[in-house]
Amino acid sequence: MRSFEINSTQVREHDALAPLALPGACGGDSYLWISLTREEFRSQLDTVQDVLQSLCGTQLVDLHVLDLLNEQLPSHYDYTSIYDVLVIRRLATSPGSMGAAAQAPAPDNPTAVPDGPSLLKRIETRPVGFAVFDRVLLSVHPEDGAVRDAYAAKLLATGTPGVATFAPSPAPDGRPASKRLPTGPADLMLRLVNQIVDGYLDLRREMTRQIDHWQAELIDVKSRFSNWGALMQARQSLHRLDEICEDQRGAVQDWIDALETLPTPDDPAERRERELVMIRSRDVHEHIERVLHHVRRLEQNAETAVQMHFSVQSHRTNDIMRVLTALTAVFLPLNLIAGIFGMNFEFIPLVHKADGFWIAMGAMGVIAVVLVVVFWRKRYLARTAR
Repeated sequence: MRSFEINSTQVREHDALAPLALPGACGGDSYLWISLTREEFRSQLDTVQDVLQSLCGTQLVDLHVLDLLNEQLPSHYDYTSIYDVLVIRRLATSPGSMGAAAQAPAPDNPTAVPDGPSLLKRIETRPVGFAVFDRVLLSVHPEDGAVRDAYAAKLLATGTPGVATFAPSPAPDGRPASKRLPTGPADLMLRLVNQIVDGYLDLRREMTRQIDHWQAELIDVKSRFSNWGALMQARQSLHRLDEICEDQRGAVQDWIDALETLPTPDDPAERRERELVMIRSRDVHEHIERVLHHVRRLEQNAETAVQMHFSVQSHRTNDIMRVLTALTAVFLPLNLIAGIFGMNFEFIPLVHKADGFWIAMGAMGVIAVVLVVVFWRKRYLARTAR
């Protein structure tokens, strides 16, 4: 369990969750990020509910608690009048169920192509749940907590040490957006979601290399592709990843639609904060769209590669049959001549001549050469250019 108190200038991590339920535990201009693994959330549910009751005046609905504890839940969005719930599935990185990005080849050998089972079939995801209040962000992560720990380190590095100063109208922040502290729980949640989606973006390179490797093998006429099981599993994984991205896009789109229905704040600072949240929400949605587009393109590439493979094999078979047909046509008149002179008639031209055999052989040779020349000029015996 990790909990952070965040304001406009600094980040402070708390060691325990229970003291946060006390009155005045969180400053007026600060908000909390409470991050737990699924097992920690199950064991400390009462304490979490007490903190939410103290700071937000409400508790999580039982159905939302079940959603946050459910490991099989797809990406989705739900809301109440006081808080929103967003669930996003991220790539699994735990031992024994590592995602394709974790199984990638070493960066010092960028041209290496994995052999054996496909990288794509090992794509697994885990849900990350968020409950967004006005002053609290509650996030429930898988047991490894990789996304939480990575962003917490970035958050602590970004926070300015020292005592926070709260000005009613803070000066514009000239730092890059990646160096600014989140302005509120919604902004923090979107940054975490963006980091989750970026994990899928990083996966594109390995997925593309694996599909390109299979395409080269499928199209190569000298290669006998035998890794059909891995290819079929990869297509199934890509289809599943397509469904995951569709769920993510739907959840984020529902979140954006809910924001658009909220009344416009009268305070300029709150209105500016709402605009920044909308901008970041659209940016996350665009990242998901990019992943979805790439996954569908990989699905199409895999299907196209299979079709091209069978097209190449069919073309190769046609070439072989054309050559065999031409050779059969060359020997057909020769067989006819041999059949005629093999008849059991007493009087056959050239049979009783001393040079009849050589005349017949010469005629057969001339006919064969003429047919071969004709067929070669018509490219019936020529190999197809590659």
